[in-house]
Amino acid sequence: MVREQIEARGIRDRAVLQALRKVPRHEFVPFEHRAAAYDDHPLPLGSGQTLSQPYIVALMTELLELKAGQRLLEIGTGSGYQTAVLAELGAEVYSIEIVPMLVERARATLDRLEYTTVQLRRGDGSLGWPDASPFDGIIVTAAPPQVPQPLIDQLRQGGHLIVPEGVREQTLVDYTQGPDGRLQRDEVLPVRFVPMTGRAGQ
Repeated sequence: MVREQIEARGIRDRAVLQALRKVPRHEFVPFEHRAAAYDDHPLPLGSGQTLSQPYIVALMTELLELKAGQRLLEIGTGSGYQTAVLAELGAEVYSIEIVPMLVERARATLDRLEYTTVQLRRGDGSLGWPDASPFDGIIVTAAPPQVPQPLIDQLRQGGHLIVPEGVREQTLVDYTQGPDGRLQRDEVLPVRFVPMTGRAGQ
């Protein structure tokens, strides 16, 4: 998977590649879809949610430019796979999921695989996690019409906020908090994610 789908498409960060090699993706996939766990496409998780294809997980992770020991906010825990990849990079991960069934399933999987640096809660991810902010990076795995202001407010200077934006047409966007307080917006590529729900969602 890493060699054929990720390295071959230009992901070069050695720490990201190593994290993807270490996390057992099949452990985060519903049993009926495990035969396709390492294929190059999204997988259904139930409740209308999906697990992103491996390349998109790798790309979003690389864009964060994460360093060990940094504090990261993940909006949309889903299966917990992206969460585990971030934890393998040595990040202190705070992850929010709005779907109760996914929260419990992800918590059980992450605990079983001993990802002890992850804080997981059920809630409205569009509001962020104010009492744990600011964050060195924020990654959003569901698409809002535009990035929620609370997430921008909780991003540390110099940090990256990686988010798929849009309704019918979505674009993966890399926001960076500059030293002058201005937000830089860089479009990366067209994507398709499930819509963000909650107060600032769709």
